[in-house]
Amino acid sequence: MAVPSFDSVNVGDEPIHLETEPVARATLALYAGASGDHNPMHIDIDYAKKAGESDVFAHGMLVMAYLGRSLTDWVPQTAVRSFTARFTAITRVGEKIICTGKVAEKLEQDGEKRVKVELSAANQDGQVKAAGEAIVALA
Repeated sequence: MAVPSFDSVNVGDEPIHLETEPVARATLALYAGASGDHNPMHIDIDYAKKAGESDVFAHGMLVMAYLGRSLTDWVPQTAVRSFTARFTAITRVGEKIICTGKVAEKLEQDGEKRVKVELSAANQDGQVKAAGEAIVALA
C-alpha cells in the first residue's frame, strides 16, 4: 500500500470510509474468542436481559477495531503515530457500522509531515458509537 502524499491531502478531505456488515451474534462470539473478552453482556442473551438490556451488544473495542481497520485501509499501519477513541453509545446486534475520517490538521512533528484525522463510527441511522482521532505520517 502506498502512503498518500502530504501535498495531495487537504484539511477537510474525507479519505476514510468503511461500511461493515450488520453486527451478528456470530461476530460477537468470534470477537470474544479472539480478544479474550468473554463478558457475558456481549454473548449471553439471558445474562444481558437479567441486567436490563433487550439483547447482547457489541464490545466497544470491536467498534474501535473497525475504526482502526478504516484507518489502515487508507494508510499502512506503519504510518500511524497515534490512534484514540472514546465510546459514545452501545452498538446493538443488527446495526451496521459506518466509519469515516476527516483531515482536521496538517502539521510537521518530529521531522515528519503528518495529518490529524478526526474519526467517527456511527450506525446506519447516524448515531455515533465511537469518536476519536489519529495522527498519521505521510510521504
